[in-house]
Amino acid sequence: MATSLPTSDFQPLTSTHLKYLIGFLVIGIGTLLVMKTEWLVNNFGRIEWAEQHLGIEGGTRIFYKLLGVVLILGAFLAMSGAFNSLLTNTFGGAFKDTTTAPESGY
Repeated sequence: MATSLPTSDFQPLTSTHLKYLIGFLVIGIGTLLVMKTEWLVNNFGRIEWAEQHLGIEGGTRIFYKLLGVVLILGAFLAMSGAFNSLLTNTFGGAFKDTTTAPESGY
């Protein structure tokens, strides 16, 4: 009598799993950028562009915080699937196929 090998319930990572894994990692990085701004400024110095263009003293700190918030919001949008529809609805008209001639009604 032949014995069968035990089957495994292991499933490899799918794109859905990776989407959430990468999303949570980006949320963690964004949270660190917002919470540890002073540490980043002390260790990496000021960003001259941010100091000049954000118009106030401490522009580097605001830059790190804004970058963190953008990363967090972008990760949530990507994980929920809203990021693709947002890009399509916002910029979709700029990428329409214009190589085909419109059909004439004659």
